[in-house]
Amino acid sequence: MGEIEGTYRVLQTPGSRLGVQKTVGVSTLESGQNVSTAMAPSPAKTHERDLPIKIRMLDNTVEVLDIESKYYGQTLLTEVYKHLNLIESDYFGIEFQNIQSYWIWLEPMKPVIKQVRRPKTTMLRLAVKFFPPDPGQLQEEYTRYLFALQIKRDLAEERLTCSDNTAALLVSHLLQSEIGDFDESEDREHLKTNQYLPNQERIEGKILEFHRKHVGQTPAESDFQVLEIARKLEMYGIRFHLASDREGTKINLAVSHMGVLVFQGNTKINTFNWSKVRKLSFKRKRFLIKLHPEGPYQDTLEFLLGSRDECKNFWKICVEYHTFFRLFDQPKPKAKAVFFTRGSSFRYSGRTQKQLVDYIKDSGMKKTPYERRHSKARASTRASNTDVPKQSVPFTEGLRTPGSPASAAAPFHSVHSSAIPTPVLPIFAETSPSSLDPRAPYTRIPEKNTAVPAEAAGRKLMQQPGSPVLQGRPVDHPQLSSLMLKSPLGLNPAFQVNLNAASQGSSPLLSPVLSDAGGARIEEDDEMKRKCCPTDKAYFIAKEILATERTYLKDLEVITVWFRSAVIKENAMPEGLMTLLFSNIDPLYEFHRGFLKEIEQRLSLWEGKTNAHMKGDYQRIGDVMLRNMRTLKEFTSYLQKHDEVLTELEKATKRLKKLEMVYKDFELQKVCYLPLNTFLLKPIQRLMHYKLILGRLCKHYTAEHRDFADCRNALKEVTEMTSRLQHSLIRLENFQKLTELQHDLIGIDNLTAPGREFIREGCLYKLTKKGLQQRMFFLFSDMLLYTSKGVTGTNQFKIHGHLPLHGMLLIVLDPPVEESENEWAVPHCFTIYSAQKTIVVAASTRLEMRKWIEDLNVAIEMAKKSTEKSDMLLENSLCNRSNKLPPRYLLGQAQRPNTITHVCWYRNQSLSLSDYLCMIQNQLSGYLLRKFKNSNGWQKLWVVFTNFCLFFYKTHQDDYPLASLPLLGYAVSSPGEADGIQKDYVFKLQFKSHVYFFRAESKYTFERWMEVIKRATSSPARSSLLLPKDEKDSHTD
Repeated sequence: MGEIEGTYRVLQTPGSRLGVQKTVGVSTLESGQNVSTAMAPSPAKTHERDLPIKIRMLDNTVEVLDIESKYYGQTLLTEVYKHLNLIESDYFGIEFQNIQSYWIWLEPMKPVIKQVRRPKTTMLRLAVKFFPPDPGQLQEEYTRYLFALQIKRDLAEERLTCSDNTAALLVSHLLQSEIGDFDESEDREHLKTNQYLPNQERIEGKILEFHRKHVGQTPAESDFQVLEIARKLEMYGIRFHLASDREGTKINLAVSHMGVLVFQGNTKINTFNWSKVRKLSFKRKRFLIKLHPEGPYQDTLEFLLGSRDECKNFWKICVEYHTFFRLFDQPKPKAKAVFFTRGSSFRYSGRTQKQLVDYIKDSGMKKTPYERRHSKARASTRASNTDVPKQSVPFTEGLRTPGSPASAAAPFHSVHSSAIPTPVLPIFAETSPSSLDPRAPYTRIPEKNTAVPAEAAGRKLMQQPGSPVLQGRPVDHPQLSSLMLKSPLGLNPAFQVNLNAASQGSSPLLSPVLSDAGGARIEEDDEMKRKCCPTDKAYFIAKEILATERTYLKDLEVITVWFRSAVIKENAMPEGLMTLLFSNIDPLYEFHRGFLKEIEQRLSLWEGKTNAHMKGDYQRIGDVMLRNMRTLKEFTSYLQKHDEVLTELEKATKRLKKLEMVYKDFELQKVCYLPLNTFLLKPIQRLMHYKLILGRLCKHYTAEHRDFADCRNALKEVTEMTSRLQHSLIRLENFQKLTELQHDLIGIDNLTAPGREFIREGCLYKLTKKGLQQRMFFLFSDMLLYTSKGVTGTNQFKIHGHLPLHGMLLIVLDPPVEESENEWAVPHCFTIYSAQKTIVVAASTRLEMRKWIEDLNVAIEMAKKSTEKSDMLLENSLCNRSNKLPPRYLLGQAQRPNTITHVCWYRNQSLSLSDYLCMIQNQLSGYLLRKFKNSNGWQKLWVVFTNFCLFFYKTHQDDYPLASLPLLGYAVSSPGEADGIQKDYVFKLQFKSHVYFFRAESKYTFERWMEVIKRATSSPARSSLLLPKDEKDSHTD
């Protein structure tokens, strides 16, 4: 087989596992050396003959550098950076094409002539090597300018693939940066002589249309807009390496700040995050990824590249990316072997991103001028524009000239320039949009009289009128992004909507929580706002109504706006079903839009922001609630039809393949952050929320309070509605869960059969020939299924066996079998006897075992008493499918987004139907300040807690979450002394070594977050819903 030629153990860092000690990598430098001293030429060899090296810069000019024949790569890199006066140089590198014509990076630790075969004739080129996820992490305007040139190069070389709309938008910003404000004749002439895109003539009209909207935008702003749009594209910074899997399927491998990526064509099908990777290695043409074991599994993935050199090249890039983005410090020197070495000794030798950011922050250097070679922008006319947002960090940026003292010694001479250099103007940038991110650290000492006022730091970047960018994303479907969405189904089109295909992505349920890269943030004026706001508990209860109503309205828009647009665009839904679905939900949506406006106006008056003289009459919410609860009562008939809507929608998706595909594709979009049919249950769930909140208000008020009577009457109205819909809610929750599991399970067709009830799902360990193996069990009213989640390209669970409940018997080994010399004890173990087979299973804890045994016993008793013997002998439901499983690299990816069932699998938890019903009563929204265990500051986020998961947004107006944190298995508590938190109203979330702190605005809000998280994450011991009424009192734990 041969030995491994190169290995790299991925060290755990605070970036990958919170709370772990700082770790460093390994370097090939000897003790006492740094990169500069290691590369310095020996004095005795200074008379070696020179080599002319040609380097193409990012602005497409070619420079020639005469170097000594034995110069190391680092020396060449240093000379190039010195010539450019480039400070944030570690993001860049020099690449060249080898004999096989694929691009490889110049290594700093090797002589140039040993890497470049024909250095006199080979054209090297400067390029961006490390692409940060956020351009706000780039501290210098000059660096962002070079990044924008790299995006321009990638567009021309078709590396950055995107839709026509996005490409046109990118080119329009590049035009604004290079030639300034829109002038149609000048634009057309410029596009004739400059090729930004292959076949750009086809979209020239769109380019001009977008460019017309950028009037007044400085070159620096245009650069930032280019990076903001590009970073959201799937192909941003991606360099493909052709490979195949064990089955011979052709794929593309790539590496990014997140980890190793797998593509099929241009579609990303998987990401192996650095936190999951334990080791990277290569052996000849085979590239190996060892993942951290999950449960009893230990996974090694293998890919085959074209040659050993290609494989080693990709391995080196992975090593460098991991070190640059994940480690804190420059790698320490690696001790040399005394006799012989085994495998490659390659390690990254430069600064890490954190070191680079700290260096820029602490160096205190002033900005130096630079030249935009291509730019003919009439920036001088905009230099005095006071409407442009100012820098939020106190430094200025100017034009950098090649003739600066730092570059005077570089032995460069220009060979070719693709554009005539323009006169250098003493322009200072008015803004850099990255500064609008409060996480941007202070970097340089400001020059005299150039400091920006402190109040400018809080200003927002105003979007140009008619700009096609929404939340930084380009519009890819103008036909769907009209300001008024017209529909024949009677929806009032008064709301604005902007749809884009770029929002499509996997469900964020298991996505990593927002990283703390670039620092944390907190607005100090929050303290002032807190002091100015009312302190009455009723005010905070009213504020909770407002916050949850905002989230609820956004949830309704998932159906009324986004899903409607998807089915209309593809003409996928029959007209009858369209009418049934939207005629029920549209009136509710319109009502709640008006209700939300009323609540916002009342809270504004309560806070004294408007009509302060009337403030005393408006410090109440009961009258608004009573008026709207009476109106909502008229919509009860709509709510009662939700059962029919869910059933008909499920039938139609089974019958119509086109609708099924639209349904599945829509669930992959970021805006659909929960299973789609979950959103259809939100109106009934919202009534339960109103009942709980009004009950809390009535409990708070005294009977003499002027708001008490209205709150009590509103509570009566909503209680009347919920009592009528309670049984319907339980039935709908059951149907929704069965429908969701139908999509999650492979090997069963008719899971939503009439009469079947979901009882519990969760992980147990089943005894097999190989020992205890993790299995996912699903208990229903008529059967028990056990499945595994292994090598499935659809992210589903494959059924291994089914046991009917009729005749089932449980035997509990309590206490556990005594351990002897030749035996091992199995704690929390019990045996399930059925007519078909007998299985031995073990739970992770005694509590989990008790939950399963109690639910199984109750379900078995109910099956015995059932007069109607279940004829669905599971042959009708279970199908013997010989599904050909996709390759190993598809693990955890593709058509099916992650759901709470997947969280149960990964966290080794179980949930019952009563847990889901309890979750309905424990949903909450609002702004919180978040802090990581090892970070210094707090970051303000809009947080939504639903479906056992925290979803994080920048503001309450965002359409989809940035990230999420499933809370199953987490413990919530107040911080201890060891945590060092000196703030009020802070609660702590912890799962193993993962620790997060959240800070609320008031005591009431703090207590509410603690309450809902505790209730939702601490599952009851059994499902009391299953007990017959006459047994509920007698059955105890």
